[in-house]
Amino acid sequence: MQQILLQIKSFLQSEPFKKYAKRFVFFILGLIAILLLACGALSIYFNQHKTEIIAKVNHKINENINGQFHVTDFHYKFLTGFPNFTLALSDVELKDNQWNVHKHTLLKANEIEARLNIWSLLQKEINIHKILINDAQIYIYKAENGYSNVNIFKPKKKKAETNKEKPETTIDEVNLNNVHVIIDNHLGHKLFDFDVASLKSKVDYDDENWQTNLFLKTKINSLAFNTVHGSFAKEKWLEGNFNISYAEKSQKIDIKTQQLKIGDDRFDIVAFFNIGKNNSLFGINIRTDILWRSASNLLSANISSKLNQFDLKKPIKVNCDIKGDLNVEGDPKIVVQADVRNNELTIPDGLFTNCSFKGIFTNNFKPENGFNDPNSAIILKNFKAEYQTIPLTIAQAVINNLEKPIATGIVNADFDISKLNGMTNEKILHFESGHAKANLNFQFDIVDLYINKPRFTGDVDITDATFNYLPKSIHAEKTAVQLSFTEQALYIKKIAYKHKKNIIRIDGKIDNFLNLYYDAPEKMIVNWNIYCPNIDVKQFLGVLKTSPAQKTVQKKTVKKQNINFTNQLKSVIEKCTAIINLKADKITYGSLTATNTQATLQMLNSKLLLKNGILQTSGGSIAFNGAIQPSGNHYIFSSNAQVNQVDIASFLRSFHNFGIQSFSPKNIRGRLTSNANVTGLMSSKGDLIVNSMKGNLDFKVNQGALLNFEPIMKIGKFAFPLRDVENITFSDLSGSLNLRGEQVDVNKLMISSSVLNFDVDGIYSFGRGTNLALTIPLRNSKNDTNLATKAERKAVRERGIVLHLIAYDNEGKMKIKWGKKDKSSTD
Repeated sequence: MQQILLQIKSFLQSEPFKKYAKRFVFFILGLIAILLLACGALSIYFNQHKTEIIAKVNHKINENINGQFHVTDFHYKFLTGFPNFTLALSDVELKDNQWNVHKHTLLKANEIEARLNIWSLLQKEINIHKILINDAQIYIYKAENGYSNVNIFKPKKKKAETNKEKPETTIDEVNLNNVHVIIDNHLGHKLFDFDVASLKSKVDYDDENWQTNLFLKTKINSLAFNTVHGSFAKEKWLEGNFNISYAEKSQKIDIKTQQLKIGDDRFDIVAFFNIGKNNSLFGINIRTDILWRSASNLLSANISSKLNQFDLKKPIKVNCDIKGDLNVEGDPKIVVQADVRNNELTIPDGLFTNCSFKGIFTNNFKPENGFNDPNSAIILKNFKAEYQTIPLTIAQAVINNLEKPIATGIVNADFDISKLNGMTNEKILHFESGHAKANLNFQFDIVDLYINKPRFTGDVDITDATFNYLPKSIHAEKTAVQLSFTEQALYIKKIAYKHKKNIIRIDGKIDNFLNLYYDAPEKMIVNWNIYCPNIDVKQFLGVLKTSPAQKTVQKKTVKKQNINFTNQLKSVIEKCTAIINLKADKITYGSLTATNTQATLQMLNSKLLLKNGILQTSGGSIAFNGAIQPSGNHYIFSSNAQVNQVDIASFLRSFHNFGIQSFSPKNIRGRLTSNANVTGLMSSKGDLIVNSMKGNLDFKVNQGALLNFEPIMKIGKFAFPLRDVENITFSDLSGSLNLRGEQVDVNKLMISSSVLNFDVDGIYSFGRGTNLALTIPLRNSKNDTNLATKAERKAVRERGIVLHLIAYDNEGKMKIKWGKKDKSSTD
């Protein structure tokens, strides 16, 4: 290495090298001297011919314009642009003839450099090779009547076809530095405003046609195709190279650019602009891979303000077509297509994961309705995603009318319903297991970009669902549901439901479901047909309970969002009216077991109305109407019942003997027939609170007997020692009672038995205060049943000795004494 360096040093110090180096230096100095002499000669030439050159420039410009051209000064730039002759124009203004009307100067520049061809200049012709515009403002104005200040330029004269010479006025190169360009189109309500930092363009001519490769770096202040809606790409920097060509015959400019940088993103763009008087159509095609928010922020405010409510996590492929007429008022036609793959879509109502679809935006959904927000639409095709773990597929969905958006489409879902727990309020509804399939046409309004009142038509099929409805403490197992939504009604094709011992199968329909569900649930009537192989009434009563937290939930304020559908469902359940046609093989109520039950039930605001009910129990039947309604920790009930030939002992055991302590069901037998119209309370567990009942009760017992009834047996020991008071049979046992809570007015109680006849009236109390008067004829009534008529039996009823006794309460114990009941006292 050291040897090589020594050789190089030796060569540089050699005489041949010094000789040729000296000659090269002299050559360079000669060139510089020639250049200086040439530039000096050009400067002398300019100074000698300045007046003539200025006159020619003015003439060349003025012969091509209809307006005023003003230049404060001309000067020659020494050495600049050599070998061309560079002429600098200072403080240049260009105005059209109507400037006094619109006040917009077409061109105002601190400096314009015009580089003239020297050879043409020496031949006393002006041929401008290059134009440089520095620190300038260009304002292109078009009025409402179509007039434009660019009309300042006179049309070119056609040259003969044989003349192939290049027009002397052609400009081969144009550069702009720090130029503010405004294109203000009042006719079409369009405004394009750019701060051009740098523009460099070399132009190749072919007769009247030309093409150029143009570099541009500019800030977009406004790219508004409709000034009402705002600018595209506002405040973004644009930088890139453009291939531009112009065809004189079609008066059309074609533009193509690749990897054009707008902001931080890059675009491939193909565009055309027709600039003829009778044709001002334009078209722009844009392709890019871009983030949703970045793309949205390049659009006009009326579009981006809506799209910014959504987001996609990963970049998407976008193709945008913009087509319009520069002279036509309003928006151009805009079609944006996006290809989304395995992305995350955020909407105001939630998050879609594993999301793939093809999306289209158009502002010309129906071609005959123009380009505007009411005719704009977002179209989604082949949409697949998971919404809070629920897989959804939508073949096509359309969000139409962006002023008052309405979304329509068809959604399919197939999922385990435990995934619904992420969407529901788990304090209301919790799913444990089951599977759901849905095929639904949907339609919903979008209010402030939130889903509002979705409407569905189609089918839902749920199998083996186990869930808890917490406000009612309902645990349902292995529930199956088949629903069919139509415009006219919701058809419940099948609901199979199990809750504890209750087994329920349901079908029915809800008329006008879609209209009433959101707007008037209190007017909704649910028509149910319910078949129950087995149902426990006490367990079922839990369905009527009102959630204690309901008012708190309603008053709680939360941030604005779409109404949780479980809260809406809860509201509907509590407000709607349900009419139920009930058939049950077996019903249990405590110890009461009923079979072959039929009834019409109506549920209204947690109130259960029972109509036209009939059931078989205790060997007889009961027909009934009634109502049950929750009230605090109790239930208020009312009933109008007709009991027909039930076994009285079994019936009394079913109702815990109605709280009567003086005898038990084992003391009595027979067939009971009664009419009852009573109201009262039941406990939270569904047990009858006997001392709460009020109303009227008439009854009659056929084939009755009183067995080992202690009060009668005590009397019989001394009053009827020879009669069988332990087994008393009745030919007549009937009465009329008035229930007043804890006390019962015995208006008429007539007993005709095998031992004796007696009548009872007065007050019986479930607590304290019993005061009953007993009228007992002592004659033996054993043979009264042999008398043919009721009148004959009545005639002999009180013959002989008649005892008058009083059964009364004595410190909680029943006592009997002689005497008639004092109506004014309880003793």
